[in-house]
Formats: sequence, structure tokens, C-alpha cells
Amino acid sequence: MRRKSFLIVAVLLIASLVLGACAETTEAPTEAPTAEDPWANVTPAKEIVWWHQHTGEERENAINQILSDFNSTNEWGITVTAEYAGSYNDIFQKMLPILNTPEVPDVVVGYQNQIATYQLANAMFDMNELINHPVYGLTPEEQADFFPGFFQQDVYPLFGNQRLGLAPNRSMEVMYYNMDWLRELGYDAPPTTPEEFKEMACKATQTPFSGATEGAASPIGYELSIDTSRFASWTFAFGGDMYDYTNNQFTLNSDAAVEAWTFVQSLFADGCAKLVTEDYGDQTDFGNGTLLFSIGSSSGLPYYKDAVEADGTGFEWSVGPLPHTTPDPVQNVYGASVSIPKSTPERELAAWLFIKYYTSPDVNALWAKASGYFPVRQSVAAQFQDVFEADPVYKAAFDLLPYGKFEPPVPGYDFVREDVINLVMANIVDDPTADVKALLDEANAQANQILEEQMSQLPQ
Repeated sequence: MRRKSFLIVAVLLIASLVLGACAETTEAPTEAPTAEDPWANVTPAKEIVWWHQHTGEERENAINQILSDFNSTNEWGITVTAEYAGSYNDIFQKMLPILNTPEVPDVVVGYQNQIATYQLANAMFDMNELINHPVYGLTPEEQADFFPGFFQQDVYPLFGNQRLGLAPNRSMEVMYYNMDWLRELGYDAPPTTPEEFKEMACKATQTPFSGATEGAASPIGYELSIDTSRFASWTFAFGGDMYDYTNNQFTLNSDAAVEAWTFVQSLFADGCAKLVTEDYGDQTDFGNGTLLFSIGSSSGLPYYKDAVEADGTGFEWSVGPLPHTTPDPVQNVYGASVSIPKSTPERELAAWLFIKYYTSPDVNALWAKASGYFPVRQSVAAQFQDVFEADPVYKAAFDLLPYGKFEPPVPGYDFVREDVINLVMANIVDDPTADVKALLDEANAQANQILEEQMSQLPQ
């Protein structure tokens, strides 16, 4: 774990050393900025490049349409070229050696922890410089149109509340449930509290669904996939967080986290839950009618639909918030954002103007419908009435967007997820007698050590 962290840090140190050398080769602004407004005399670059990870005919067609419309109508004569640069991880690896050089793309997609890693080398443009600009920025009304959780997600307390990205789309953790099975069990609504969830899950484990596929596995109330987003979702639902944004430390061992994971452990101890052992096995079991509850990303909605309808019969199902102890639901939202690597004022301004267009309501509606992601602007709902009517399950998920909360946007979070949280989740549910508090205490110490190692590389 330390070795992996050190390798990333080493690359970033090299990148930061390159900064001084590259400063001489980076093209200068066309005109000196004024003292009153540093952007007053900056002319946007005419040609910029956007690195993305999107594949599939619908998404590619939407990107082509968005770029065609922007390139042909924007008043500054900007032409954006989109380049598929591989997966999120591919892009991350490609970015590290070119940070603070003229070779960076002008717009890049990335998860918040990846962007935070880039910023260890002071390599990303702070959008706060433009977001409130009287000419180029977003009005207060436009900013308020973003779902609050989505809008706040790209503000980084670790870096003095710099805004290092803007969300073009998001997904969310939801609870999938079999409504027909719930009715057979004597319930007329899905659970809203952990106690109700456990009662229903345990009852389902003892009472097979009449519509289950013949020869399918034994019934089970809940299946847990070992994934840090599940850890976050259950912790949020119990009123906690994974991170203290005031003191900039992980809080994996908070009282709420201990309570949440003691609850999940009890589901396993009582035989009402089991682990997902195959890729997307929970979707398969849900579709077969042998799994009552599944918790996962809203991006899985079409796949759950396919699983339920696979045999031509299907059953009534939907999604809802995770069972929670809080007055309102708390939903884990996530997704990559678009960010601007540091280059020149001309390139940075052109990149910002494209991002502003890309996240505008009409374009956001077009992109959300083509991509299957949720839109990020609240006003887009008016353009989604046809979608809501055609897909009530999507509407049920959409209605939960105002309750979004997000995972920590900090460097090294990839290592914390894979090497710490996923491991502690498995340890908690594998042994029903394990001390949840002790396990989370140890995990939290490891997570904060990784964070400290990463942050030690910030320029002094």
C-alpha cells in the first residue's frame, strides 16, 4: 500500500519539477491582463482538445452533436476536438507525466480523487477565477440550478476550496426492491428504516417468492458487493460521513459508521444477507426473483430491467432511498467531472466557455438522455416528462437527487478504497463476532496515513 502511494507521489514530484522547465516553453498570453480584471484582455484560444472516456453509439452521437453545435455557434470562434483517451485509469496514467506541460489536454474527465492527485503538483486551473465572472461566469440563478450536492462536489477543502471541476452528469446509489415479493410477505411499501429493512430481508430469506425462476438459488434478503461506495452509502444512511472536511481527516470509525456496519454485520450473522460472489450476480439473482433487496448504482437501471424481463414474465420492481436513521434520505452520488489543466489563460478561458456550454440546461438534457446518466441541472426536469412517463423507475430515482452526498475528493483515495475500505468490509461480514469498532479504528489510521503521505508532497 505504501509502495503504491510512493510510486504515484514520485511521478508527481517529477511532474512538479518539470513545472519550472515548462514555464519557458508555454506560450504567453496574447495581452497583459488588466489590474481590475485579469480576463479583460484575454482572447479565448481558437482550438482546444477534450479528453474523455465515453464509448457507445448513443454517447458518441451525442458528443458529436454537442461539439458541432458549439463549434458552429459560439461567438469566440472556438473549435473543440473530442478525443477518446481510454478508461478513467488510462487517462489518469496519461495525465501524470504531462502535468504542467503544453501537452496537457484543455478539458479532461476525471474523478475527484484523481483531480486532487493532479493538484498535488499545482497542475489544475481553479474555476473560481471565472465562475462568478460578470461576462464569462454563471449567474447566481444558474449556479443555484445545479443540484446542490453535485455543485459542491468539485470544491476541494484540501486546496483552499478551489473549484477544480464541474459536473456534467452523475449517478447515485439506490435500493432496488421486488415489490411483488414484498406484497407476498405482507408489506405494502419498501422499508425506510434499517429495522424495517432487516425484518423484510430476514422474512424473505425464509419465504421464497412465488415468481422466482424455476431452479434458481435459495432466497435471500440482501446481497452486499464489496465496494467502497456501499461502505459510504450505509454510513451516510446512518447519519455519518467518511471524512471530516474541517480537519481534513478520514472518519471511517465514526459512531455512525460503527453503527451502520454493526447493522450490516448483523444481517450476515442472522443469515439474512450474503456476499455477491460473481460480477453482477446481484442483478442476476434479483431478476431471478431470489433476491429481495440490492443496493447499487442508478447506472444499473437498464441492466436490472433486462434481468427482470429476461424470461418474459417479470415482476413489479422499483428503486428507493437506502433505509436511513436520518429525517431525510442521504444518497451517495458520484461521477466524474470535467476539469481544466493549467496551460495558458487563452486555453483555460476557451476550456471554461466550452464547459459552461456543456453543462447548460438544454445541452445537459440532451447529454443525460443519450448517456443514461442523471442530469445535473434541476430545471432539466421540465424536459424529462416523456422519460418519466415512459420509465417510472427512473423517475423514482430522479426524485432522490436533491438528497445527494459525496465521497471524499482527496488524493490517494484510490488506495484507501482498494487497500483499506474494501478489505475492512470483507473482514466485518466474514466474521459475525468481529469487533467492528476495532476494525474501523485500524482502517481509519491506515487511511489517514495514506492521506498524510500524499499531502506531504504539496509545495511548501
